[in-house]
Amino acid sequence: MGTQDTGWRPVRRARTFEDVLAEIERRIVADGLTPGDRLPGERRLAEQLQVSRSSVREALRVLETLGVVSSQAGRGPDAGAVLTSRPGDALTDLLRLHLGLSSLSMREVVETRMMIEQWSAGRAAGHATAEHLALLRAALANMERSGSVEEFVRHDAGFHLAIAEMSGNRLQAATMRALRAAVEGYAVEAVTRLGGTERLMAEHRAIYDAIAAGDREAAVTATTRHLTHTYPEISEP
Repeated sequence: MGTQDTGWRPVRRARTFEDVLAEIERRIVADGLTPGDRLPGERRLAEQLQVSRSSVREALRVLETLGVVSSQAGRGPDAGAVLTSRPGDALTDLLRLHLGLSSLSMREVVETRMMIEQWSAGRAAGHATAEHLALLRAALANMERSGSVEEFVRHDAGFHLAIAEMSGNRLQAATMRALRAAVEGYAVEAVTRLGGTERLMAEHRAIYDAIAAGDREAAVTATTRHLTHTYPEISEP
Protein backbone atom coordinates (compact mmCIF):
# COMPACT_ATOMS: atom_id res chain seq x y z
CA MET A 1 0.00 0.00 0.00
CA GLY A 2 1.58 3.32 -1.05
CA THR A 3 1.60 6.65 0.69
CA GLN A 4 -1.07 8.00 -1.71
CA ASP A 5 -3.53 5.38 -0.44
CA THR A 6 -3.08 6.19 3.25
CA GLY A 7 -2.23 9.86 3.30
CA TRP A 8 0.90 9.16 5.34
CA ARG A 9 4.29 10.44 4.25
CA PRO A 10 7.73 9.16 5.21
CA VAL A 11 9.46 11.30 7.81
CA ARG A 12 13.06 11.80 8.85
CA ARG A 13 14.28 12.72 12.30
CA ALA A 14 15.09 16.37 12.56
CA ARG A 15 17.61 15.73 15.34
CA THR A 16 20.59 13.84 13.98
CA PHE A 17 21.91 13.04 17.44
CA GLU A 18 18.99 10.60 17.88
CA ASP A 19 20.29 8.61 14.92
CA VAL A 20 23.76 8.71 16.49
CA LEU A 21 22.32 7.39 19.76
CA ALA A 22 20.57 4.56 17.93
CA GLU A 23 23.75 3.57 16.08
CA ILE A 24 25.87 3.65 19.25
CA GLU A 25 23.30 1.45 20.98
CA ARG A 26 23.33 -0.97 18.04
CA ARG A 27 27.11 -1.24 18.08
CA ILE A 28 27.25 -1.74 21.85
CA VAL A 29 24.96 -4.75 21.45
CA ALA A 30 26.50 -6.07 18.21
CA ASP A 31 30.08 -5.82 19.47
CA GLY A 32 29.28 -7.16 22.93
CA LEU A 33 30.79 -4.10 24.63
CA THR A 34 30.86 -4.05 28.43
CA PRO A 35 31.68 -1.45 31.14
CA GLY A 36 35.27 -0.33 30.75
CA ASP A 37 35.30 -0.63 26.96
CA ARG A 38 35.92 2.56 25.02
CA LEU A 39 33.98 4.05 22.14
CA PRO A 40 35.82 5.63 19.20
CA GLY A 41 36.81 9.27 19.67
CA GLU A 42 34.45 12.07 18.75
CA ARG A 43 36.13 12.88 15.43
CA ARG A 44 36.33 9.24 14.37
CA LEU A 45 32.69 8.64 15.27
CA ALA A 46 31.63 11.67 13.25
CA GLU A 47 33.59 10.41 10.24
CA GLN A 48 32.28 6.86 10.48
CA LEU A 49 28.68 7.97 10.94
CA GLN A 50 29.01 10.80 8.40
CA VAL A 51 27.51 13.36 10.74
CA SER A 52 28.76 16.55 12.35
CA ARG A 53 30.90 16.42 15.46
CA SER A 54 28.28 18.52 17.24
CA SER A 55 25.71 15.73 16.70
CA VAL A 56 28.14 13.17 18.14
CA ARG A 57 28.91 15.47 21.04
CA GLU A 58 25.21 15.93 21.83
CA ALA A 59 24.58 12.17 21.70
CA LEU A 60 27.50 11.49 24.05
CA ARG A 61 26.25 14.17 26.42
CA VAL A 62 22.88 12.40 26.62
CA LEU A 63 24.56 9.04 27.23
CA GLU A 64 26.72 10.56 29.97
CA THR A 65 23.67 12.05 31.67
CA LEU A 66 22.03 8.63 31.59
CA GLY A 67 25.10 7.06 33.16
CA VAL A 68 25.90 4.93 30.10
CA VAL A 69 29.27 6.51 29.33
CA SER A 70 31.90 8.64 31.01
CA SER A 71 33.33 11.16 28.57
CA GLN A 72 37.07 11.64 28.60
CA ALA A 73 38.93 14.32 26.74
CA GLY A 74 42.28 13.53 25.21
CA ARG A 75 44.03 12.25 22.18
CA GLY A 76 45.25 8.93 20.90
CA PRO A 77 44.30 5.76 22.81
CA ASP A 78 42.90 7.76 25.73
CA ALA A 79 40.37 9.62 23.59
CA GLY A 80 36.71 8.60 23.48
CA ALA A 81 33.98 7.87 25.99
CA VAL A 82 34.22 4.88 28.32
CA LEU A 83 31.20 2.68 28.95
CA THR A 84 30.19 2.73 32.60
CA SER A 85 27.78 0.85 34.82
CA ARG A 86 26.03 3.21 37.21
CA PRO A 87 22.31 3.19 36.34
CA GLY A 88 21.41 4.07 39.93
CA ASP A 89 22.84 7.59 39.60
CA ALA A 90 20.63 8.46 36.64
CA LEU A 91 17.57 6.85 38.23
CA THR A 92 18.13 8.80 41.44
CA ASP A 93 18.38 12.10 39.61
CA LEU A 94 15.26 11.29 37.59
CA LEU A 95 13.24 10.37 40.66
CA ARG A 96 14.31 13.49 42.53
CA LEU A 97 13.29 15.64 39.56
CA HIS A 98 9.85 14.05 39.26
CA LEU A 99 9.28 14.27 43.01
CA GLY A 100 10.27 17.92 42.93
CA LEU A 101 7.89 18.58 40.06
CA SER A 102 5.14 16.63 41.85
CA SER A 103 4.69 14.41 38.80
CA LEU A 104 5.29 11.48 41.17
CA SER A 105 3.78 11.22 44.62
CA MET A 106 5.65 9.97 47.65
CA ARG A 107 3.01 7.28 48.03
CA GLU A 108 3.81 5.95 44.56
CA VAL A 109 7.50 5.82 45.41
CA VAL A 110 6.91 4.04 48.73
CA GLU A 111 4.47 1.57 47.14
CA THR A 112 7.08 0.76 44.49
CA ARG A 113 9.65 0.26 47.21
CA MET A 114 7.26 -2.10 49.00
CA MET A 115 6.89 -4.27 45.89
CA ILE A 116 10.63 -4.39 45.27
CA GLU A 117 11.51 -5.15 48.88
CA GLN A 118 8.90 -7.89 49.22
CA TRP A 119 10.24 -9.66 46.13
CA SER A 120 13.87 -9.07 47.09
CA ALA A 121 13.39 -10.42 50.62
CA GLY A 122 11.78 -13.58 49.29
CA ARG A 123 14.60 -14.10 46.81
CA ALA A 124 17.28 -13.30 49.38
CA ALA A 125 15.87 -15.94 51.73
CA GLY A 126 16.66 -18.55 49.14
CA HIS A 127 20.06 -17.24 48.06
CA ALA A 128 21.74 -15.88 51.20
CA THR A 129 25.37 -16.85 51.70
CA ALA A 130 27.47 -16.55 54.84
CA GLU A 131 28.99 -13.38 53.40
CA HIS A 132 25.55 -11.90 52.71
CA LEU A 133 24.39 -12.61 56.24
CA ALA A 134 27.55 -11.07 57.66
CA LEU A 135 26.79 -7.84 55.75
CA LEU A 136 23.28 -7.75 57.21
CA ARG A 137 24.57 -8.34 60.74
CA ALA A 138 27.09 -5.54 60.31
CA ALA A 139 24.32 -3.19 59.17
CA LEU A 140 22.20 -4.17 62.17
CA ALA A 141 25.11 -3.52 64.53
CA ASN A 142 25.73 -0.11 62.96
CA MET A 143 22.05 0.77 63.29
CA GLU A 144 22.15 -0.21 66.95
CA ARG A 145 25.14 2.07 67.58
CA SER A 146 23.78 5.04 65.63
CA GLY A 147 24.01 8.34 67.45
CA SER A 148 21.43 10.21 65.36
CA VAL A 149 18.38 9.57 63.22
CA GLU A 150 20.33 10.47 60.11
CA GLU A 151 23.01 7.91 60.92
CA PHE A 152 20.37 5.28 61.67
CA VAL A 153 18.68 5.90 58.32
CA ARG A 154 22.01 5.63 56.50
CA HIS A 155 22.71 2.18 57.97
CA ASP A 156 19.06 1.22 57.54
CA ALA A 157 19.47 1.96 53.84
CA GLY A 158 22.57 -0.23 53.76
CA PHE A 159 20.58 -3.12 55.26
CA HIS A 160 17.79 -2.91 52.70
CA LEU A 161 20.13 -2.33 49.77
CA ALA A 162 22.11 -5.42 50.75
CA ILE A 163 18.90 -7.45 50.58
CA ALA A 164 18.08 -6.02 47.14
CA GLU A 165 21.55 -6.96 45.90
CA MET A 166 21.21 -10.44 47.42
CA SER A 167 18.20 -11.01 45.14
CA GLY A 168 20.60 -11.33 42.23
CA ASN A 169 18.67 -8.87 40.04
CA ARG A 170 20.90 -5.90 39.25
CA LEU A 171 18.06 -3.74 37.90
CA GLN A 172 16.04 -4.30 41.05
CA ALA A 173 19.06 -3.35 43.15
CA ALA A 174 19.74 -0.23 41.09
CA THR A 175 16.10 0.84 41.29
CA MET A 176 16.07 0.25 45.03
CA ARG A 177 19.25 2.29 45.46
CA ALA A 178 17.70 5.15 43.50
CA LEU A 179 14.46 5.02 45.48
CA ARG A 180 16.29 5.15 48.81
CA ALA A 181 18.58 7.98 47.76
CA ALA A 182 15.75 10.04 46.29
CA VAL A 183 13.62 9.92 49.47
CA GLU A 184 16.34 9.94 52.14
CA GLY A 185 14.91 13.07 53.76
CA TYR A 186 11.46 11.52 53.87
CA ALA A 187 12.92 8.43 55.55
CA VAL A 188 14.51 10.62 58.24
CA GLU A 189 11.14 12.28 58.84
CA ALA A 190 9.44 8.88 59.10
CA VAL A 191 11.87 7.60 61.74
CA THR A 192 11.62 10.87 63.67
CA ARG A 193 7.84 10.66 63.59
CA LEU A 194 7.92 7.16 65.09
CA GLY A 195 9.74 8.56 68.13
CA GLY A 196 12.26 5.76 68.61
CA THR A 197 14.10 2.94 66.91
CA GLU A 198 13.46 0.00 69.26
CA ARG A 199 10.55 -1.40 67.27
CA LEU A 200 12.34 -0.70 64.01
CA MET A 201 15.33 -2.69 65.21
CA ALA A 202 13.07 -5.60 66.16
CA GLU A 203 11.48 -5.50 62.71
CA HIS A 204 14.87 -5.53 61.00
CA ARG A 205 16.00 -8.48 63.12
CA ALA A 206 12.83 -10.35 62.14
CA ILE A 207 13.67 -9.79 58.47
CA TYR A 208 17.23 -10.99 59.07
CA ASP A 209 16.09 -14.09 60.99
CA ALA A 210 13.71 -15.10 58.20
CA ILE A 211 16.36 -14.65 55.51
CA ALA A 212 18.97 -16.53 57.58
CA ALA A 213 16.49 -19.38 58.06
CA GLY A 214 15.74 -19.50 54.34
CA ASP A 215 12.04 -18.89 55.03
CA ARG A 216 10.82 -16.91 52.03
CA GLU A 217 7.25 -16.48 53.23
CA ALA A 218 8.38 -15.20 56.63
CA ALA A 219 10.87 -12.82 54.98
CA VAL A 220 8.13 -11.29 52.83
CA THR A 221 5.76 -11.04 55.80
CA ALA A 222 8.39 -9.40 58.02
CA THR A 223 9.28 -6.92 55.29
CA THR A 224 5.63 -6.03 54.73
CA ARG A 225 5.03 -5.46 58.46
CA HIS A 226 8.12 -3.30 58.74
CA LEU A 227 7.32 -1.02 55.80
CA THR A 228 3.63 -0.75 56.71
CA HIS A 229 4.63 0.34 60.21
CA THR A 230 7.24 2.82 58.96
CA TYR A 231 5.04 4.25 56.19
CA PRO A 232 1.40 3.72 57.32
CA GLU A 233 0.11 5.78 54.40
CA ILE A 234 0.73 2.90 51.98
CA SER A 235 -1.83 0.77 53.83
CA GLU A 236 -4.49 3.47 53.67
CA PRO A 237 -7.20 3.09 50.99
